[in-house]
Amino acid sequence: MTDVTPTPGIHHVTCVAGDPQRNLDFWVETLGLRLVKRSINQDDSGTYHFFFADAEGTPGTSMTFFPWENLSQGKVGSGQVSRTAFRVPEGSLDYWESRFDEYGVEYDDRVERFGETVLPFVDPDGLPVELVETVIPDDDPTVPWTEFVPAEHAIRGFHSVTLWLANPDATMDLLRTMGLEEVGTEESPGDTPGDERTRFAAAGPVGSYVDVLPTIQAGRQGHGTVHHVAFQTPTDDDQAAMRAAVRGEGLNPTQQIDRHWFRSVYFREHNGVLFELATSDPGYDSDEPLEDLGGRLVLPGEFEGQRDRIEAQLPDVTVPRADPVEADD
Repeated sequence: MTDVTPTPGIHHVTCVAGDPQRNLDFWVETLGLRLVKRSINQDDSGTYHFFFADAEGTPGTSMTFFPWENLSQGKVGSGQVSRTAFRVPEGSLDYWESRFDEYGVEYDDRVERFGETVLPFVDPDGLPVELVETVIPDDDPTVPWTEFVPAEHAIRGFHSVTLWLANPDATMDLLRTMGLEEVGTEESPGDTPGDERTRFAAAGPVGSYVDVLPTIQAGRQGHGTVHHVAFQTPTDDDQAAMRAAVRGEGLNPTQQIDRHWFRSVYFREHNGVLFELATSDPGYDSDEPLEDLGGRLVLPGEFEGQRDRIEAQLPDVTVPRADPVEADD
């Protein structure tokens, strides 16, 4: 078998939204993430692609969206990422519940999972999301974005994704091939259609966990669902080895595709969830200064020559900005 460098964890998660302005308002202002890239879907240039992350767009922090307004509401079900969870510092869930009350965000009661406290909620498109209280170490690679949320409560990258699968065994074997280790199983009453949650852990500090739950509940893609989950394969060599290992599992990964801020390989795992392998470089600051990330519409590669046509198709949006604090006289 090809030697595989274990994935450090999740690189990004890409979801389907509806109204682009509502999506921007919620993920930037309400949740306090930074818009680190404002671009287009490279397979559908008439649609935005928004990237929300920490202050520097660190791998393992970016939640991205295709706001396809003409799609219908989706339904979470088997063969999908059913939940995306973010890390927040210990003791911050009181702040988040108060903030959700202020902004009218729908959330559920806290639950305990593998010894951690979880606050489930949904975004305006009905996307299931969770905040998980964790200890953020001093050497954590993430950098909090503090324009709307103070650092002591700010989201600090991914915690986990939960996969709903009809036949989990083959997918669990794939996760082991990718270098994740099974670290525990516990009952999951009232949380999902499945009755037992199995957790896998990657070696990296951010986006480390993948939870697997069995279910045959049918789903459909649309607003409020995850399009795909990307795992870090930091270098081209790492990615090539992982691609070979995935082929060895009987799956059919694509060739490498240049996505401008990372290079990608895509494949559907055994239960139909779309997985991506993504490199760490060149990063979101490869075509914009760090201080200007998300400030303009970036059109990668050949799309720049089509700017007039593309901009004419896209709806106008305004990125939320915090009101400046007036200095005392």
